[in-house]
Amino acid sequence: MGLLRKNNKMKKPAPAASGFKKLKLLITVVNRNKTEFYVDFLSAFDINFQTSVLAQGTARSETLYMLGLEDSDKSVIFSVLREDKAAEAMQALDEKFHTLKNGKGIAFTIPMSSVIGAAIYRFFSNHQS
Repeated sequence: MGLLRKNNKMKKPAPAASGFKKLKLLITVVNRNKTEFYVDFLSAFDINFQTSVLAQGTARSETLYMLGLEDSDKSVIFSVLREDKAAEAMQALDEKFHTLKNGKGIAFTIPMSSVIGAAIYRFFSNHQS
């Protein structure tokens, strides 16, 4: 556990409030023409915050073809979700990647170690109080 410096005195950080669930950042890379579909699809997992950015793949066309990713125009969707919803969202994405025509993509999560502000946390975690 780290220490915080306040007024030149070392102080232990306050313990995490009970009932708070950990958050993850879900990063999903999809064909650009499927962005809106996946943003809507992911919102079913209690995701309150999503943003997408345009991206351009850099792999050679032969590599793209082998991976089934012929289109190099991509979108990267950043979604914040509760850790307890992450596995369910990843499983659902995997199913969509395999069954949706031209719906292939890549998804992974990164644990979030902290969020500043209780209101921000409640918004990200879809925590109703």
